[in-house]
Amino acid sequence: MAEEHTIAVLEGDGIGPEITAEAVKALRAVESRSGIRFHLRYAPFGGRAYFETGASFPPETQKVCDEADAIIKGPIGLSHEESKKIPTHQQPERGALLPLRKRYNTFANFRPVYLPPELAHFSPLKPEVVGDGINIMMIRELVSGLYFGAKEEGTGENGLRYVKETLEYDEQQIRDILHVGFKEAQNRKKVLHNVHKSNVLISSVLWNTILDEVAVNYPDVTVKNILVDAAATAMVLHPRQFDVMVMENMFGDILTDLAGGLVGSLGLMPSACIGPHKAYYEPSHGSAPDIAGKGIANPYSMIGSLALMLEKSFALTREAGWVWEALRAVFREGYATTDLADPELGYKALTTSEFGDMVARFIAF
Repeated sequence: MAEEHTIAVLEGDGIGPEITAEAVKALRAVESRSGIRFHLRYAPFGGRAYFETGASFPPETQKVCDEADAIIKGPIGLSHEESKKIPTHQQPERGALLPLRKRYNTFANFRPVYLPPELAHFSPLKPEVVGDGINIMMIRELVSGLYFGAKEEGTGENGLRYVKETLEYDEQQIRDILHVGFKEAQNRKKVLHNVHKSNVLISSVLWNTILDEVAVNYPDVTVKNILVDAAATAMVLHPRQFDVMVMENMFGDILTDLAGGLVGSLGLMPSACIGPHKAYYEPSHGSAPDIAGKGIANPYSMIGSLALMLEKSFALTREAGWVWEALRAVFREGYATTDLADPELGYKALTTSEFGDMVARFIAF
């Protein structure tokens, strides 16, 4: 009997449906070559879902996700003007994304920062800094910390408006993400950079205390501790020193976007969000409503997220390799989407659909 998997497909907003369609092309090419069957169940999610159903993460979508083996998700979010038409608590990030993370406890966010030699010239960094490429796995805790803590706003006795947001972690939440970081380091170069701010934040003091306790289980991994501000500087000046980096939620939000700058575009940044029983996969960038429907969006990060799904949810390492190799092959052949195409460097521009077609052909070959 052929291997089968059911996947929830949440196309999202803006360019989401366009780039999701290209990831589906790649998946169908994998299906054709491998004989594995992938059953896709589409469901609305995000701003478009609100206008269609009155909820950004409607019950029917929750049911589709509950029944799926994994979730592939396009970016969500609307223009400023469109967002104002949605109640604050139902706006896509608050009404869909955070509830999705909470529902499946997708605490481990993997963001590969991958710039192989054939893509190295896309980086704005000097060639001598990039060298023969960048290959970092950034691991971010995703369901705790400042973003999920208690929030309060009001007016004080002095008549001044105030806000209060709480950064909360317990030791189990910290321990869980650190185990993920150590295991990833064991599978790579056995070096783990621990990003913290213990000179100011007592949350980082606890984080580092738990790290020391967890580290005894991984004697083959070398830990290198680095303050988050120093890490930001080092990522620009000497990115090749990093292999696996682990960090709390807000640090990860900021540094992974910085990493998008290192490789030249967030369009080259896929991600995986993994929980104990379910995971979802998404590009790291936003929904770019200003270019939606123009056929110029870069689907690389969406297709790369598909490759992460094959590897991490289904243990299809060989098939994931087909996808990564196909993505690299497009650039080797001298093609790129309009955000990266540069005639002076010999790159011809492809539309979103043409890029996906070429990736699918390379997979099927």
